[in-house]
Amino acid sequence: MCNDHTEHAMGRRGLLVTGAAAALTLGSVSFANAAPGTGSDGSASGGTETRTVSGTLPPGSPDFVHLPVDVPRGVREIRVAYTYQRPTVPAGTQGNALDIGIFDERGTALGGEGFRGWSGGARTEFFIRADEATPGYLPGPVRSGKWHIALGPYTVAPEGLAYEVTITLTYGEPGRTVRPVHPPERAKGRGRAWYRGDCHLHSVHSDGRRTPAEIAAGARAAGLDFINSSEHNTSSGHAAWEGLWGDDLLILTGEEITTRNGHVVAIGMDAGTFVDWRYRARDNRFGHYAREVRRAGGLVVPAHPHATCIGCNWKFGFGDADAVEVWNGPFTPEDEVALASWDNTLVSSARSGRPWTPAMGSSDAHRDPDPIGTPQTVVLADELSREAILAGIRAGRSYIAESSAVSLTFGASGGRGRHAGIGERLRVKDDDPVTVRLEVTGAPAGSSARIVTDQGTLHTAELPASGTGTVEWRTTAEYATYVRAEVRRPSTLPGLPGNFVALTNPVFLGGEGA
Repeated sequence: MCNDHTEHAMGRRGLLVTGAAAALTLGSVSFANAAPGTGSDGSASGGTETRTVSGTLPPGSPDFVHLPVDVPRGVREIRVAYTYQRPTVPAGTQGNALDIGIFDERGTALGGEGFRGWSGGARTEFFIRADEATPGYLPGPVRSGKWHIALGPYTVAPEGLAYEVTITLTYGEPGRTVRPVHPPERAKGRGRAWYRGDCHLHSVHSDGRRTPAEIAAGARAAGLDFINSSEHNTSSGHAAWEGLWGDDLLILTGEEITTRNGHVVAIGMDAGTFVDWRYRARDNRFGHYAREVRRAGGLVVPAHPHATCIGCNWKFGFGDADAVEVWNGPFTPEDEVALASWDNTLVSSARSGRPWTPAMGSSDAHRDPDPIGTPQTVVLADELSREAILAGIRAGRSYIAESSAVSLTFGASGGRGRHAGIGERLRVKDDDPVTVRLEVTGAPAGSSARIVTDQGTLHTAELPASGTGTVEWRTTAEYATYVRAEVRRPSTLPGLPGNFVALTNPVFLGGEGA
């Protein structure tokens, strides 16, 4: 055992500004040139070495601080632990919060191959070796070269952020890396049907507290047909679902790309895909990484775009979005703002025929008692497969419900037997009569149904106490550019609508002959 302690001054070895978030690189941490007892063939006889580094990051530090570690030959495992001071700060002042992750000898380049894991602020230590790694980190050989511990000063108190990082190398035979087993892309399903899913969930592979097994069990209990693995800034969870899928549950693989200017859920990417998050809106990189998500077969969905947590509010615009999360977890006023903001985008697309951005909802569940599947997106798909589910979400053939107890049927009919369902366009002349019909089952007692157009809510009807009922409303394409439906609980505040029970994507009206 060898121990060493180093103080790191904040003198800058390099301040990197390369079209991505700024990064400060500290001086290297060095170990022995080779493992104790290492022979000429590189075999190692065991033992450990430890180095401890400390320093203080001032307010205004770059988004990422890289601590290089020179890893010699013969290392079996790298283990990192860290602590930082959390001084009391006055009300209204941000305190200290420090995230952590690691890149291997392939480097820290944005979008490069060196990423080996990220836990943000969810844990205080982690390890990596060939056969196993801490959740959030990718197992694999600990090869020699310059690794980088990535520190992310999320917020810094006025007196600075004092930190200490301890790196321990264990020498020995590396072990064998097991080939990961990823979820299949198709489940048995029910043919063409409405399938229920929750695409924003967190396990122990990021800042959640549930295991993948607990999430799979919770998804089944919530009546879900599909879920999406969406850990913060890591793909380590993709290989954690072995034995948990089945004919009744499709498991998609994705990521919550957690930037400093908003979060985006990548849904249904090729298993093993990692998408970088180290940029801000000012860096003009989001479009590139949105295309990376799509090249991996996934969807780009801004998450909780009007959330008030630090770094959560969406700053990248919606031009690269395939859908937008307008309902995140149990209802809050942030969801009301997100819904109104999304609704305001529909008018510009309605008459022009330009692409529109569908709405969806997910639980963002992290731990008990966060309910899985509250809310859930209900998608019309040809089958229960990755391709079909993503196609349904992308086309807006979906609605959002608070639970599997709530079901909606919504559409619009015109002359000559024409009909359009959720996400479709009813092609009629502007003055042709249109009948809008909403069928609801499973709503809580006291709920009401609302028909919403580009003018606002134009029809409201109380549902029977049973929660099952039908609402019809008549209009024309001249009067309503689109129609969509909401089901809400009774209002608890004068002048404000009640909480969501369910809501649909729109049916567009008009455009006959287009």
